[in-house]
Amino acid sequence: MADAFNGNRSILVVGSGMSGLSAALEAAEAGFQVYMVEKEPYLGGRVARMNKYFPKLCPPSCGLEINFRRIKNNPLIRFFTMAQVEKIQGEAGNFDVTVTLQPRYVNANCTGCGKCEAAAGTEVPDSFNYGLSKVKAAYLPHEFAFPFRYVVAPQVIGTEEAVAIKAACPYDAVDLDMKAEQFDLKVGSIVWATGWVPYDAEKIGYYGFGKHKNVISNVMMERLASANGPTAGRITRPSDGGEVKKVAFVQCAGSRDENHLAYCSGVCCLASLKQATYVLEQDTEAQVSIFYIDIRALGKYEDFYTKVQSEDRVTLIKGKAGEITQDPQTGLVTVQVEDQSTGKILKEQFDLVVLATGMVPSTAVHKIPAEMAYDESGFVLANQPVQGIVGAGCVRKPVDVSASVQDATAAALKAIQATCRR
Repeated sequence: MADAFNGNRSILVVGSGMSGLSAALEAAEAGFQVYMVEKEPYLGGRVARMNKYFPKLCPPSCGLEINFRRIKNNPLIRFFTMAQVEKIQGEAGNFDVTVTLQPRYVNANCTGCGKCEAAAGTEVPDSFNYGLSKVKAAYLPHEFAFPFRYVVAPQVIGTEEAVAIKAACPYDAVDLDMKAEQFDLKVGSIVWATGWVPYDAEKIGYYGFGKHKNVISNVMMERLASANGPTAGRITRPSDGGEVKKVAFVQCAGSRDENHLAYCSGVCCLASLKQATYVLEQDTEAQVSIFYIDIRALGKYEDFYTKVQSEDRVTLIKGKAGEITQDPQTGLVTVQVEDQSTGKILKEQFDLVVLATGMVPSTAVHKIPAEMAYDESGFVLANQPVQGIVGAGCVRKPVDVSASVQDATAAALKAIQATCRR
């Protein structure tokens, strides 16, 4: 595939969350050839793992489906999943990009029939559900996956089980001889939209994440509440599947903390308010407590905050949570906090504790393979030593979905301008 794709009027978009999808579609619909590179086996990014958007609380599948249909209908967009950019050389108007494509072990003949999955016995952690469940070694990434194509886990390659998986496919779609391969793209500009990762809550030792099963992160809560999640949308205790009557949300878990994340991600308060509605809707007797430093729900989101705050079964306590412990016998989790309104130390037990962890730019973990400038937290700066590489969405700053779309539109325009400069 080396040197198979040429043309300086082309634009590379790295990442396929809402920022990547929006940038790619804006550029393609303006008449530019677009190549998309996505490391996961599906498009959609973290938005695909969400249960609902705020403030309207509608499912993300609707917006994603519209964008996927636009991609299908646009011949100027070509995408590569399970792919990563390894090297970038050149200048605006003339970049040489090396991409590595990991083997999926399933080719385009796949119809999604599921017979390969039925033949598999080995189970592997399900990354789509943040490890809350497992999937068979031949699996569909999720029920709404685009492309709608299975993946065979590398753990079984070379085994008799892999041979059985291949034999079960009536369409000759399983290709156990697939290898990692590299190819080159020649593009005029690059939009880097690889999004964010949740802050590693295990680094906050006194909260016990990873040790206490009933202490989870906000992204895990989103999967528990999702109909296509590990519990079919029923929020239960991970320790034993028991019912959840009392839930605590701990805000700023590692955020606004010089030992962890110095900044505020802006959307965590709203995410917890949204997830509080999940709990209340599930059980008319359930109660929610939110421990916060201050609630940030500005502008158009203030009405949403006011609505949730007015619920009788929601209690907001101003105070940063301290140590969190879990009773090994009952599974109940105790949160200790100083209530700043009274000065009293509170200790209260809950069935489930949700940590509102912040957004870390993916570029803080994996740098762009070019000469780029970042701030102290790893966010991509607006002014770069190399022109023609543009950050979009959460690699530039923490933003919500609607702001990501707006930022991606601006990034697409900048990429078009850089491409046309040559």
